[in-house]
Amino acid sequence: MSIAGGLPKAVERARAAGCDTLQIFTKSSGQWRARPLPDAEIAAFRQACVELNVRPVLAHASYLINLGSSQEALQTRSRAALGEELDRAEALGLLGVVLHPGSYTTTSEAEGLARIAEGIVAVLSDRTDQRTRLLLEHTAGQGTNLGHTFQQLGAIIDTAETRAIQPIGLCLDTCHLVAAGYDLGSDSSYADTMAQLDQHVGLDRVQAIHLNDSKTPLGSRVDRHAHIGSGHVGLGAFRRLLTDPRMHMLPMVLETPKEGSRATAAIEPDPMDLENLRMIRELMNGPTP
Repeated sequence: MSIAGGLPKAVERARAAGCDTLQIFTKSSGQWRARPLPDAEIAAFRQACVELNVRPVLAHASYLINLGSSQEALQTRSRAALGEELDRAEALGLLGVVLHPGSYTTTSEAEGLARIAEGIVAVLSDRTDQRTRLLLEHTAGQGTNLGHTFQQLGAIIDTAETRAIQPIGLCLDTCHLVAAGYDLGSDSSYADTMAQLDQHVGLDRVQAIHLNDSKTPLGSRVDRHAHIGSGHVGLGAFRRLLTDPRMHMLPMVLETPKEGSRATAAIEPDPMDLENLRMIRELMNGPTP
């Protein structure tokens, strides 16, 4: 949800749409600079989450952050920005900050993975008492993006956690899973994907899920989100995930497209949000398509 008009407005928008949980950017996703969060706004946000019963809440980190970069200036800036994202989320009482791991750009995959782990250690080592968790998001694998295989995510986490920092979580994304080549289209392929996830990362690390359909087919490595039921994920895949008892207690959020004509400052729910939520809730209770 948009934070236009202040962070508490995002909670109001979520409740207006009938959401039980919420994801926000605590700052502009395309800018390094972040406005300070006044104490009064933090208190109002926390109060709104309780009064409107929208919780837990997640933050998504800025898209500019790239812990896999070999450029010293960008690496330094990315670490500082991630630290600020975690500090803001902690002040707001959020469950976690969702982060795209990064890209290796002109170097190698192995070097990129090592830099990401080093960056995470550097940031989290200064925040050992924080309760907000860092959640690495499984990616689609476009270009040199890392984190599109469970082996890559496992390597980052294993390397970082050998340095005795707090546990690192995972955020799954249905569009990204399919685009990266993980098949959810049958009972057997879904079971195989989850077995691979458990083997290389651990199902217990999954702390959140993004529910998005994919405009591009299985294994395309292209990240293009679509409305539920209008892409290549398949309604059966959503049904399997939504009825998997191992996922029942996890916050799940939609990152599906908004209607382009709508003002971000509006409180009234976006019609496509309502439609996507309706389909998801039907899939939770109906027979497998």
